[in-house]
Formats: sequence, structure tokens, C-alpha cells
Amino acid sequence: MELNGLDLAALGSVLVSFAILFLLKKKCNLNFGLRTLIATVFGLVIGLVFKKHFTYVAAFGTVYVNALQAFVVPLLLVSVIASITNLGSSIKLQKIGLKSVFFLLLNTLSAALLALFASVVLNIGAGFNYAAEESTAKTVPSLANTLIALFPKNIVGEWGSNSVVPVLIFGIIIALSYNKLARTKGEEVKSFKSFVDAANKVVGKAVSFIIGFTPYAVTSLIARAVGRSNVSDLIPLLGVLVVAYVLCALQIFGIESLLITFVAKLNPFVFLKKILPAGIVAFTSQSSVGTLPVTVRQLTSKLGVNGDVASFTAGLGANLGMPGCAGIWPVLLAVFTIHQQGISYSVGQYVLLILFTILVSIGTVGVPGTATITATALFTAVGLPVEFIVLFSPISSIVDMARTATNVVGAATASVLVAEAEGLLDKEVYYDKKIVADDNSGFVANTEASEAKTIVYTENDESCSCAI
Repeated sequence: MELNGLDLAALGSVLVSFAILFLLKKKCNLNFGLRTLIATVFGLVIGLVFKKHFTYVAAFGTVYVNALQAFVVPLLLVSVIASITNLGSSIKLQKIGLKSVFFLLLNTLSAALLALFASVVLNIGAGFNYAAEESTAKTVPSLANTLIALFPKNIVGEWGSNSVVPVLIFGIIIALSYNKLARTKGEEVKSFKSFVDAANKVVGKAVSFIIGFTPYAVTSLIARAVGRSNVSDLIPLLGVLVVAYVLCALQIFGIESLLITFVAKLNPFVFLKKILPAGIVAFTSQSSVGTLPVTVRQLTSKLGVNGDVASFTAGLGANLGMPGCAGIWPVLLAVFTIHQQGISYSVGQYVLLILFTILVSIGTVGVPGTATITATALFTAVGLPVEFIVLFSPISSIVDMARTATNVVGAATASVLVAEAEGLLDKEVYYDKKIVADDNSGFVANTEASEAKTIVYTENDESCSCAI
């Protein structure tokens, strides 16, 4: 093998960059977002200096992408089973659970459709000059063949080929089967539930570990991208940043307000004003799970939502649905890539893209990098090059603030809608005609929630466990 001096010099520069990024984390405790932005600068400089000499540099990014893809299927499988089996066995919780899932997924659907419409109208991604590895346009299968391929045939083979949708459907069937058995043979299947919950935590931790290497992967992939392209060609990524923020704002102030107005028949301005503290915490902390105490407090003590509904639906909303991370972002990147790759999509194929998005959102979990995992699963399902997702990492950390706020407001909207539908919303509290005492615990039971169960949330690497 012939060694090129400039290739080795580029490799040395990347290793030095890695060392600096490591020290910034260990010695300066610099947060993930800033380190990702610094990694982008490193990648730009290395790409500009060494141009096409990225043979060894690119290997780090490729390994990262491969590792990320390896965990998509197991993560989605165990998380979708855990989410569905967490719905509980009592009639009350089942009714609340089913309506919670419906409204959470309705939020994701509306966000995905909003992102699809805006992306197609703006023709986002067209003309973006970048050639991803193995990114030749793929032939989109027919509608009939695609529908048949949705259902599991050989779970081992589909796992190995990263066919995420059949695996998700397999997981849904398993979860529903467990729920049915748990009603009559709870003790016999208790160990299965324990295994699934434990596996969910372990796999989630593994994914968090991989996501932690994002700044290093960004350095590698940006260096390769800049080496292949002119820097001016990367400027269109900033347009995606602006579009993403506009879409999140439209989802929060437009669609969520319309749902509150026409479904719950409540004043949306009251809702937005009272949920604002939770939105601010979500925006600044970039953690849906970390914001849960504030979200539940605002729902119960300020908006009059029953304690059961607030705790259950808001908690579930941090692990399922998520309009920002599982609706807007994956669809925005997918349509960008479709346009950039010149793939011809029909209306029916766009409908399938939205259906894939909803299916993938069921298995979303509240761990760092949720948007990346969700987008990766969607890209894998439709055969788009995953490398494009990593290229958006520098702006993804900025967009994540808006995405997280959108997730939290969406979960709060679902909580209000479920409470109103079940007659468990105190409108006197909602409209400030009655005040509920706040014990500052973050989990304030509604005055009418005499049967409220204890809800315990434990934050661990931004993951959540709910004991109901």
C-alpha cells in the first residue's frame, strides 16, 4: 500500500483535533453543542488545507456512521416494546394511554406533513453540491412491493439488512401480545417485561455512548466534505437551519394552538402563556426528559390537568411521538436528500415516507441524539445515504433547542387534549378562577385527582423511567 504524505499529515491534524476536543470535554467541561461547533471549524480548516487528501481522515466518520446504523434496529425494537407495554393494565390507564398515543402521534403526523409541504414547495436541497459515498440514486420500489415489504418475513435477515419497519411491526405485535397475556398471566410474563425494560436502558446507554463521538465524526466528515467541495457549496445548510426554526415555530404557535382551539375548545393563548416556562426550560436545557418536572407542574397547577393524565401523557411524550425530533427534522433532511440526489418521488411514495416517519416515531426514546437516531432509522427505511444526517450535525445542535421546545409543547398539548376528552381538566384552574397549591415538587396532583398514582421520574443520561 502506497502511503501519501499529505494523507498522513491530514490524519495527524485530525488526531490533534481529536485530542483538543477530548481536553475541552474533560478539562473545560465544554458542552456537547459547543464541541460540535468547534469540531466543524476543525473540519473546515483541515478540509481547506489538505483538500482531497482525506483517505484516512474519512475512516473515522465512516466507522461512526456504521456503528450508528448497527444500533438502530435493536434500539427501536426494544424501545417500541417497552413503550407499548408501559401503557398499563387498568381500564382507566388504558383509555388514557390509547388517547395519549393517538394525540402524540397526531402531533408527529402534523409536524411531518408541515415539514414535507414546506420542503417540497421550497425545493430544499436542490442544487446542493455534495457527493456522498455510495449515494447513487436508488430505484424506488412500487407501492405494492413496498407495502408487502413492510411486514416481517425473516426477522433475523431483516435485522441484518437494517429493514427497520418490519422489525418495528414485529415489536408492536410482541408488545400487544404481552399486554394481552399480562391481564391473565401477569406473573408468568413478568420476567419478559423486566428483560425488555433492562434491555431498553442498556441499549439506550450504548447509543448515548456512540452519540458522544459525534464531534469527532463531524471533524472527519466535514473535512471530507470540504475537501470534495467548495466552502460556498456548504452554505445552503444554513438555509435548513432557518427553515427548521420556522417550522418549529409554526408547529408550536400554529398547529398546537389550532388543536387546543378546535379539539379541546379552549383558549390557546392561555395555554401558550402557562406552558411557556416549560418551553423555556426545554429550549435552554435541550432535554425533554429533564424538563418533565416543570411540564407536569405547569399542566397540573396552572392548566388544571388531572395528575394521572399530566404525569402519564407528558412522560410518554418524552419517549414517543416528539414532533420536533421525530416529525420535522427527519422529514426535512429526507426531502433535502431526495432533492439533492435527484430521486423522483410520486405522491404515493411521499405518503409512504410519512407513514415510515410515524412508525419510526413510535420507537423514539428520550436519549441524547434522538433526532439523529430517528432520522437514521427513516433514511435506512427508505434507502437514503445516512452520511447526509451527520453532515447536518453542526446545525443540528442549534436546531435541537427549537426541536426540544416543540417536543415539550407537543406533549403538553396532548396532555390537555386527553384530559379534556376524559373530563379530567379543571377549567376553573385553566382560566385562573381557582388556584391549585404548588408544593414545588414538580408533580402536583389536580384537586380532583383523588386516585392519582405516584409517578417517579429518574433522570439518567436524559432517559426516563415511569412507575405507574
